[in-house]
Amino acid sequence: MRVTAFLASRGARTHRRAWAAVFAALAFTSLLLGTLGLALGSAGLGHPRVARYAAAALVVAGDQNTRFTATPWGSKPRTAEAGLTERVRVPAAALGVVRKVPGVRAAVADEVFPVGRDGRAAVGRPWAAAQLAPYAVRDGRAPRRAYEVVVGGGARIGARTVLRVNGADRAYTVVGAAAGGPRTAVYFTAGEARRLAGHPGSVDAIGVIARPGVEAEELHARVRAALDAAGAGSVGPRADGDKAGLRVLTGNGRGGAEFLDVGPARAGLLELLGSVAATVVLTALLVVSSTVVQALRQRGREWGLLRAVGATPRQVRGAVGKEVGRVAVRAALVGAVGAFPGYLALRGVPAARGALPAGLELPFPPWLWAAPLVTAGVTVLVARLAALIAGSGAAKLRPAEALRETAPGTARKVTGLVLLLVGVSSAGTATLQGGEAAGAAAGAAAVTMVSACALLGPWIADGAMRVLGVPLRRYCGPSGYLAAANCRAAARRSGAALTPVVLVTAFIGVQLSAGATLTHAGAAQAREALRSGLAVRADGGLPAGAVERIRGVPGVRAATDLVRGTVVLARRDAGEPRLDRLPVLGVTPQRLTQTLDPGVREGTVRGLRPGTVAVGADRARSLDLRPGSTVTLRFGDGAPARLRVVATYERSLALGDFLFSRDELLRHGSRPDGARVLVTVAPGGDRAAVAAALTAAVPGVRVERESAPVRVAAEDQALSGVATVAAVAAIGGFTVIAVLSTLSLIALGRRPELRLLRLAGAGRGTLRRMLRLEAAAMAVTGLAVGAAVASVPLLAFSLAVARTVPYLPAVAAVLIVAVVAGATGAGTMLPVRAVLRGPYPGKGAAGDGG
Repeated sequence: MRVTAFLASRGARTHRRAWAAVFAALAFTSLLLGTLGLALGSAGLGHPRVARYAAAALVVAGDQNTRFTATPWGSKPRTAEAGLTERVRVPAAALGVVRKVPGVRAAVADEVFPVGRDGRAAVGRPWAAAQLAPYAVRDGRAPRRAYEVVVGGGARIGARTVLRVNGADRAYTVVGAAAGGPRTAVYFTAGEARRLAGHPGSVDAIGVIARPGVEAEELHARVRAALDAAGAGSVGPRADGDKAGLRVLTGNGRGGAEFLDVGPARAGLLELLGSVAATVVLTALLVVSSTVVQALRQRGREWGLLRAVGATPRQVRGAVGKEVGRVAVRAALVGAVGAFPGYLALRGVPAARGALPAGLELPFPPWLWAAPLVTAGVTVLVARLAALIAGSGAAKLRPAEALRETAPGTARKVTGLVLLLVGVSSAGTATLQGGEAAGAAAGAAAVTMVSACALLGPWIADGAMRVLGVPLRRYCGPSGYLAAANCRAAARRSGAALTPVVLVTAFIGVQLSAGATLTHAGAAQAREALRSGLAVRADGGLPAGAVERIRGVPGVRAATDLVRGTVVLARRDAGEPRLDRLPVLGVTPQRLTQTLDPGVREGTVRGLRPGTVAVGADRARSLDLRPGSTVTLRFGDGAPARLRVVATYERSLALGDFLFSRDELLRHGSRPDGARVLVTVAPGGDRAAVAAALTAAVPGVRVERESAPVRVAAEDQALSGVATVAAVAAIGGFTVIAVLSTLSLIALGRRPELRLLRLAGAGRGTLRRMLRLEAAAMAVTGLAVGAAVASVPLLAFSLAVARTVPYLPAVAAVLIVAVVAGATGAGTMLPVRAVLRGPYPGKGAAGDGG
């Protein structure tokens, strides 16, 4: 133990510069893991904000989850669960059940519906539900008659205001102003709110106020038992095996009855953060291991000497482990401290880009501050594992082997070729898949091919230098000759330097290009699908018969009423049950292709009506559907439907995988106010005149002179974009550190070689040009090989999912080239500045001009 400690102490002091590269990699690992640990902990504790029901002890709400049970191959039945983003309603009869429960002081029915007020969007509610917040009247009084309202602000008491609900305008008298509520709120009498909400026999939620002295936990048990005894359940049918009771929410869970999007968004956030964390851990293992191995490889002669003077393999392994352990502990603590500002930055990005849904609270309790210490321990464990692998090789090193660079073996070459073949095969499989399956196959192909390039690095470097060596020798003089000779003579060293360059190019290229390709292709499809030139909207909804009136306006060729919604697709993935929540559109089919052309491949969308559906071509192929087939889906409120397919279409990246009749989608949606009518002007028509005529034909609407392309987007698309940026930043940071550390360690090991070249008469300028040419050759080779590795899975993915070639924004491509060029140049030149600046070895202060 004393010998091991002595060797570790002397080695750490003597090779401070070599261990600095390992320190940087480990500190960055600890920082990223700590940041993600804090983010995962905060997201795990996340909950909806409690706003409208802050004064309620309990809230009774519908079941906002749907379930699907299946039996995987050779396993027990498993159940998948997905959140629903459309309101699942509560039967009005449950109100009487709750009111009879002992300890309940009041049970208040709540209704929430969209309202148009003075050309702006507002929210309507019964005034009785204001006590659940609680909100009070600041000026005036509560509404008592159907034509009286209390507003959140911006109106004079006694004034008349025209409100639009469900497309109908009606004048109301403002009798009060609410204190504490949102300024966009409008409060009605209970009867008027029930009429305007348009859901007889059901309510949005029931707020329960407890009697003084009654604890929420005790009241929860009583209300739960009463509802179960009455057999009360959520309104609406459910799929087989998806029994939907009523939820009784307490504490932070009460906000779930108000912010329906928070639950699914939080689950998606946890999944995305977990995926990024797994990527970081795998990349950290690769980078840290390669950095430690490279740091020890530069000391091969030292290990050979120690073995020659009697050091045992166990002592060598122990010395390596202690050296790495000392560096790892310090680096992990430094990274843990940096995790706190890293978390604040990571949390600020999605908030700034609007990627988090309204109402999502992400707590950060004091005990969560210890998470970076846990991830610091994981970092030290990763470092010790890398030391174990590297130390095993150093301990087995024989003294004679330390004096020369061993050639890579045949087993390594064969393994690399096999992995390369597997990667190409996986990419080929991706072309036969669709959606997530194609993405998974392409991702596996990228990882496999990068691993193959890491094993084949020496041969790739040798082949590249054979090609690049010709112009280097012919056009770059002595410096080019030396650069080509050095790279070929030390093929293993060149291969080690090449691997991180290929890694950064391939991984970042795949991450950036995959998302950019889908976005670019979806935007192109949206532009191709749009045929309309005008769009009509109205806060509070369009009046009945508005679309028919719009179609009758002179100069209008076609008009399509368009609404958005969600559906849930239950399917099996390798036998496992899975529920996919998908964004969809509902349309009126009359002359649809003249306003929004989905690119029909089979069938016709003219037959689109309740009970039917059109399916995107890719989804139809994966589900083996064609016109005349039937498909089973669940709407956004959990109601199942067995629908007949009437058409398949091409432009599913823009319009979604399913196209419904507008009327059917509205039956299962809780947000009808998002309607939009696309209007196509007849050839030769005056767009401005038609817009004015539309405003006159349907009072209270807004006419947009330029109709924006229609495109559906997944609920977590913005969040996925942020996660992609975070993953690219993490991988990019790791690989840049890998490039810098690997090249720096190689450069430090080449100091004797450079001194020998100077003794042989090479000038400083000649050596600088030689090193720059080596760095340039390494960057060009790494970029070329990395681009080739990335292009194979990307081409397969793009052809399978988007039917197009991969797309990478020019800014991203320039950024990749700049990062690689800067990293290779800095890693090659900076560590040898002292050797190049100093005098000729053994000649005092005399220098040379090169």
